[in-house]
Amino acid sequence: MDTVVSGIRPTGYLHLGNYFGALKNFITMQEENNCFFFIADYHSLTTHPKPEDLKENIKNVLIDYLAAGLDPEKAVIYVQSDVPEVCELNLLLSMNVYVGELQRVASFKEKVRRQPNNVNAGLLIYPILMSADILLHHADKVPVGKDQEQHLELTRDFAQRFNNIYGVEFFKLPIAYNFGAELVKIPGLDGTTKMSKSDNPNSAIFLSDSPEIIRKKVMRAVSDSGPTASGMPKSQAVENLFTLLQAVSSAETLQYFNEQYDQCTIRYGDLKKQLAEDLVNFTAPIYDRILSLKTNDDYLRKVLREGQEKARESAKKTVKNVREIVGIVPL
Repeated sequence: MDTVVSGIRPTGYLHLGNYFGALKNFITMQEENNCFFFIADYHSLTTHPKPEDLKENIKNVLIDYLAAGLDPEKAVIYVQSDVPEVCELNLLLSMNVYVGELQRVASFKEKVRRQPNNVNAGLLIYPILMSADILLHHADKVPVGKDQEQHLELTRDFAQRFNNIYGVEFFKLPIAYNFGAELVKIPGLDGTTKMSKSDNPNSAIFLSDSPEIIRKKVMRAVSDSGPTASGMPKSQAVENLFTLLQAVSSAETLQYFNEQYDQCTIRYGDLKKQLAEDLVNFTAPIYDRILSLKTNDDYLRKVLREGQEKARESAKKTVKNVREIVGIVPL
């Protein structure tokens, strides 16, 4: 059985794009692998969140994880900062990482461009901390997005360098997790190609949105004036609505509105009403579970306490071995 490690930054509620992009596959992964899922609160500090926001976001992400189907009986779910071994391995790995290679990381250069007044050391060493998260549990596979592929390559480089320097075969060289099919990319309701909680929260359908909120958001979704000829290509905004239909509606519903579009008789109001109801029905089980978990702090604490214990059991062994390999041992 392979070990899989994955983290998510606690930046707020999860939306439908997160669900189809990662959570849905996490649910499958936990059935077939030894999984460690962590909430990456250390990583989020690079953007200086308010303490109260960070605490609330950790809780919300945990609730959304559990409500969507992650099972703490099948996977280890924990908060990154609850496992201090992460920091020690991060330090030990950093001794063999060079400033120049960190400065060449594409995501670092992009952050320098986007936030020139907040180029902190945490951004520079982000790839090392990510490597520590992965190598701590001897991951075989890591599910990563396009923007994280270089970080995974660096993890492999750091692991191989450690093995070479100390003449050991200790760290595995993790590979990207292949879900076996192209991930569904969920677009925004504002006509953009990606659902985003940071760019425009009103364009995203959050797992915690009530039915009333979902209906309001969908009815305000961007469309166009409609097709004027058969075979006319859909605008990006309309294509987005059809992509959402494909994700949550029946094949018959999708076919019906495609035919209406081709015949130039489509009424976007009718399409939005149908889409809204299908979204409400799709998210209903998750939403009900979220409401239940929000008032069950005892259970949430239990999940994180048990997750911390399991994660630390794995982490302590790794750090103990690394200390011995590099020569940090009692006299």
